[in-house]
Amino acid sequence: MENFIVSARKYRPQTFDTVVGQKSITNTLINAIKNSQLAQAFLFCGPRGVGKTTCARILAKTINCENLTPAIEACDRCPSCISFNENASFNIYELDGASNNSVDDIRTLVDQVRIPPQMGRYKVYIIDEVHMLSAAAFNAFLKTLEEPPAYAKFILATTEKHKIIPTILSRCQIFDFRRITVDDIAGHLQYVAGKENIAAEENALHIIAQKADGAMRDALSIFDQLVSFAGDKLTYNTVLENLNVLDYEYFFKITDQILTGDFSGTLLTINEIIEKGFDGQHFLIGFGEHLRNLLVCKDPATARLLETAPSIRNRYVEQAAICPSGCLLKMLDLSNKCDLNYKISNNKRLHLEIALMQMCQLPTAPVQQTATVQPFVQVLPPVPVKPSPPQMPPATPQQPKTAHTTIPAPVRMKDIKDEFTSTISIKPPVIKKEAASREEESENSKAENPFTQADLILHWDEFAETLKSGSPHLHSTLKNFRPQLSEDWEIEFTLDNKVLEDELFQKKADLMEFLRTRLNNHKIRLKTKIADVQRDLKPYTDKEKFEKMAEKNPALRTLREELDLEIEY
Repeated sequence: MENFIVSARKYRPQTFDTVVGQKSITNTLINAIKNSQLAQAFLFCGPRGVGKTTCARILAKTINCENLTPAIEACDRCPSCISFNENASFNIYELDGASNNSVDDIRTLVDQVRIPPQMGRYKVYIIDEVHMLSAAAFNAFLKTLEEPPAYAKFILATTEKHKIIPTILSRCQIFDFRRITVDDIAGHLQYVAGKENIAAEENALHIIAQKADGAMRDALSIFDQLVSFAGDKLTYNTVLENLNVLDYEYFFKITDQILTGDFSGTLLTINEIIEKGFDGQHFLIGFGEHLRNLLVCKDPATARLLETAPSIRNRYVEQAAICPSGCLLKMLDLSNKCDLNYKISNNKRLHLEIALMQMCQLPTAPVQQTATVQPFVQVLPPVPVKPSPPQMPPATPQQPKTAHTTIPAPVRMKDIKDEFTSTISIKPPVIKKEAASREEESENSKAENPFTQADLILHWDEFAETLKSGSPHLHSTLKNFRPQLSEDWEIEFTLDNKVLEDELFQKKADLMEFLRTRLNNHKIRLKTKIADVQRDLKPYTDKEKFEKMAEKNPALRTLREELDLEIEY
């Protein structure tokens, strides 16, 4: 049985031009080799699986190659390249910072650096996960890292750049590796599938690329796992089944149902998703990404930010065309709020269903507004003054036909037009004014609903409970200090100090809106003040203690004066 080699190792890049997604870094390294401007130390930092160690190995191999190609790539034929490919090179050392993190390990490394290379030009030390070195080891490494022999090069790699001390960072050329894009990962997976004679669907490879979250090594590991299950044919449905990924169709379907206000269809769809074993928050994350993609497709300038398979992009563009931007933003806001509160909700399914039903109401709001404007448009047609023109001919009975057929027709149309436009310009303000006055009267009638001190305390404590988890200190403040209702619906709230008053000020707007809504009184005002507390200061110095005792017993002051005593400070 042959030894199986995982794709991440089998198809590991061996030259700069085969590195995926790090073009700017590889070009910089090639130019540094070409111009003989190699630094003594490099720091490769970035997320996992993006090619840090791979680029370090390629750089070490290239600078020791005896016959570089015109493209500044290793020849793979010289003794140095052959020994490197066989993992038998004596000039390239790979160390693990996690297992060589002590001062003694660094001291051993420094002793090795003093020995020049036996073959090739450079001794290259690749230290992976260098952030695992101890502070003492870093300090012991400083002098050698800054002024090594001309033949020594150090390449440090880490995923946590912030853990490296500044004195090390200042001695290295820093290269920040970025996450690999979905398209680049999918393209490399297509190349690997072709080499392995595996028929893979494009949509399936894009799902793997998205699941890898920018890491090529993760993508290749997932690819190997799926090939072990599916054999030489990798389909979209196979990937969905094995990676526990929700199908795009559900997101398109539920978005269409929300846009049409289909409550029952939306609930049935989310029920089908939950019955398939998907968690509600898993759906929320995918649905939020779907809404974000729709919003991105609204503008051709941002459409390039869409990270999906080309076959699905057209569907996003089509659905985005029928979704108003304002509606998408409100849906995103509701989805985000539902996601934030999902974990703390006791009834998670109901919490999700309420958010979806609120979304179903959003698209119908503009339709209702246009319907309210319709009666005003219908009032205008009865205005034309067609019955009045026939009364004009009897004044001149001798010329009815000529007057009717030649001049009066345009005059009548003008008169009707003037009267029609004048009617439009005069009537709407009256209607708006009357409607506004009625709305103002109804608002004023609701604005001053009477309430008692007990009602105030009840809703005051209710608001305080909403802050128990988010702002426990403010919750305690509202519970410990009681508000007092005064004239003209003014609420007086007395606090101990300025700090408590400033903390309440941050939530004052939310508190007032809560009380006005619950008590149905929009004239409520909140007045805060700090209590004037008289505190007795305890005597501290000897002089203060004497003055305190002399107040209680004046004879002490007399005794001091007669004996001419002084207080020791």
